Amino acid sequence: MSLAYRDATLDDLPAIVAIYNSTVASRQVTADLEPISVESRVAWFQAHGPVRRPLWVVEDAGRVIAWLSFSDFYGRPAYRHTSEVSIYLDEAARGKGLGAQLLTAALEAAPGLDIHTVLGFVFGHNAPSMRLFQRFGFTAWGTLPRVAVLDGVERDLIILGKRLDSAPAAA
Repeated sequence: MSLAYRDATLDDLPAIVAIYNSTVASRQVTADLEPISVESRVAWFQAHGPVRRPLWVVEDAGRVIAWLSFSDFYGRPAYRHTSEVSIYLDEAARGKGLGAQLLTAALEAAPGLDIHTVLGFVFGHNAPSMRLFQRFGFTAWGTLPRVAVLDGVERDLIILGKRLDSAPAAA
C-alpha cells in the first residue's frame, strides 16, 4: 500500500472517531471501554494543527482508512520538544504495512515540527503495536504495571520512546 496522507479537517472527524471506536471492543488499543462520540473529540481535534501537532489522515478511494496524531506530552512548556504519536487503522487496512509507513513519515516529519523525542503509549499485551514501535528503534522507557482494568483484567501500559537528535543547545 502506497502512503499518501494529508492534514485532517473537521469534516474528517466522524471517520477518525469511527476508526478509533472500531478498536474499543478489542481491549488491545485504547483504555476507553465504550465508543466515544464525535462531539467529545472536538477539543482534541482543535488541539492539533499542521505546524506544531499535526493530525493526518490516509484515504483510499475517498474514504479515510487511517489516521496519525502528534499530541502534546504532559502539557508543560518544558516538554514542547516531546510528542506522543498515535496511529489508528481501519480494520480493513491493518496488517498491510500502513502503520509502518505512517510511523516512518512521522519520524521524518518530527524534526521539522521541532520534536526531538517521540513517545508511544502501548498496552503491554498489544503485541502488533509493540513490535511496530520496537522495529523503529523505540525502547521501553517505562512500565506502568496494572494501571488499566479491561473486562476485569489488569493491564500494563508501556511507554516506548525514541530520541531523534541531540538536546537543544543551552542558551
